[in-house]
Amino acid sequence: MATKVHMEALSPTMEEGRLVKWTKHEGDAVKSGETLAEVETDKAVMELVARADGLLLKVMVPEGTTVPVGNVVAWIGKPGEKVDGAGSTEQAAAKPASAAAAPKPAPAPASVPAPAPAPVAAAADATRVKASPLAKRIAKEAGVDLKLVQGSGPGGRVIKRDVEAGAAHPSTAGQPSAAPVPRSVLRAPSGVPYEDVPLTQIRKTIAKRLAASIGPIPHFFLTTEIDMERAAEAREALNQQLGEEGGKISFNDIIIKAVALALVQHRACNAWFQEDHIRYWNEVHIGMAVAIEDGLITPVIRNADMKSLREIGAESRELAGRARTRRLKPEEYTGATFSVSNLGMFDIDQFTAVINPPEAGIVAIGSIVAKAVPDGDRVVVRRRLRLTMSCDHRVIDGATGAVFLKTLKQMLENPLAMLADPRATSAPFAAPSSASARRWWNRTNWAACVSTSAAFRPRPCCIPRTSPTC
Repeated sequence: MATKVHMEALSPTMEEGRLVKWTKHEGDAVKSGETLAEVETDKAVMELVARADGLLLKVMVPEGTTVPVGNVVAWIGKPGEKVDGAGSTEQAAAKPASAAAAPKPAPAPASVPAPAPAPVAAAADATRVKASPLAKRIAKEAGVDLKLVQGSGPGGRVIKRDVEAGAAHPSTAGQPSAAPVPRSVLRAPSGVPYEDVPLTQIRKTIAKRLAASIGPIPHFFLTTEIDMERAAEAREALNQQLGEEGGKISFNDIIIKAVALALVQHRACNAWFQEDHIRYWNEVHIGMAVAIEDGLITPVIRNADMKSLREIGAESRELAGRARTRRLKPEEYTGATFSVSNLGMFDIDQFTAVINPPEAGIVAIGSIVAKAVPDGDRVVVRRRLRLTMSCDHRVIDGATGAVFLKTLKQMLENPLAMLADPRATSAPFAAPSSASARRWWNRTNWAACVSTSAAFRPRPCCIPRTSPTC
């Protein structure tokens, strides 16, 4: 008897999925566990696998279709087996993206020309450019904008010959300008007054999550300004010792580490609000907000309080890279106990972030700027950072959040204070075991220690020996 292939819940919060690409086609032999299709969930692009052996007898939905969880998308069986062409009574609920993307145009006013077919067709998948890795590489080398290339591959995918044709006819493919205009303000051709772009799965989830956060959750906000001079000097000294091959430590890595250690001391902020109880976590898992093409996702750095800066830096780069290619696994973006959102790289001085439920708090990081500040009877220029904490008042009281921020500020203004935490015997650097690596580690701690003390009062305990503390 033929086996139905259902749209599975590929993430904990998935209610529907968009079938991006069939990797198997009708008539292909499949084995249980093999990938049948790629599905865009509310967070990432996941693989839909076969649950039986046989032939892929019938594909029920085309690529680009949005299908509710539980609906039939294909049949697997033996050669010659009869299958129900309708799939299931719920199949009518599936929504082809192409139909949603190009609705029947409403009658236009007399002064506005009727929409031309070309831009409407271009709206079919305006939020995502599908292209093969080879096509992306050739486009980058040739300076071709993939957004302006018409794909001829499966499901409109841009392939090698499309890019080559675009490079040969730059007037049709388009050349990137010196200052690219954001996609949101690009004018549509042929006088079309507007363009309707269907919501992607991740955009739908963001809308639902924000409505479930900013409405029911009583937010309040605490802002503080932090002197980042010592942290900046320690970072510069450490990156100089690490060199190019060691991987650079970012300010975001330092902030994540400091937040994690501060949460160890203030467990009341490391919590989830549940319907009838508050869950206080003994483990610290930091959600790191990452902007992707059509939304936002928060990969999780687990046990961040126990990891060195190098480990946090390497893991954050790996997770952010896979987040932007929509290849994160569900366990990599769920389960955070607290979150960090950083817009400093966009020259934002200060902002407030929305809490990601069921978490009780999130810190919003602005840019580090040089400011003139008083120092006794003189004025000096120091690198300063404005940080705002959003708190769920059902879990965190004002004084509780303020004390947490005070600890976080102390750690960032004096990075060596992180070494005093009982849970961070290896922080901020992980002590290696080999003799040669330990010599390097001692030199690194010496450089960071001297650097962070030189701007103020040199400390005689900064000696590169076996103990990392000083």
